[in-house]
Amino acid sequence: MEGEMVCMLGPNGCGKSTLLRTLAGLQPPLAGEYNLARLTRQQLAQRLALVLTERVSLESVSVHDVVAMGRFPYTSFLGGLSAEDEAQIAQALQEVAMEKYRETAFNALSDGEKQRVLIAKALAQHTPIILLDEPTAHLDLPNRISVLQLLHRLAQDEHKTVLVSTHELDLALRISDRILLMSPSGIALDTADGLREKDAFREAFQMDIFHF
Repeated sequence: MEGEMVCMLGPNGCGKSTLLRTLAGLQPPLAGEYNLARLTRQQLAQRLALVLTERVSLESVSVHDVVAMGRFPYTSFLGGLSAEDEAQIAQALQEVAMEKYRETAFNALSDGEKQRVLIAKALAQHTPIILLDEPTAHLDLPNRISVLQLLHRLAQDEHKTVLVSTHELDLALRISDRILLMSPSGIALDTADGLREKDAFREAFQMDIFHF
């Protein structure tokens, strides 16, 4: 899935957030095994970055400082930032078009701008895999489209694997490279057209989502 944005879809309660948190090492797997579980916490942080749904409120913290948190797997014991760290932070802010807000207080930003900064934090972590749990939650339609387009571009331009859990069914079908569809019968990974031909969406959502 390198260079692809994959959207994870499925009905409420099917386990999308649980799967992302398990992959990120925030909770143990209920069953089965996966290779990332064998990594140390620092090694895992150098392999994948996670952006969660929850609204973040950070008092007296600048945009630069939020993005700098993504460099923690690489900083020294004292936590100092090197020239390389600062270069990664600057590049991440530029990629999400937030460089002019570098010294702005994080809490002074709009919800859409905050989401871009959190994505920049994940980019500064410089991992080949980025996991995002409902990154468009709390955003209006223009910002939902903008964020998903940004993630798709970053996957292609930076050759990253971007896995997005979302309820934005219509946008996911249009923007993603492939869909990871969770249903009571299991998990299917295919293009939107491929899943539609198999009638997989009807099985997952127990209705015809394309004609109602």
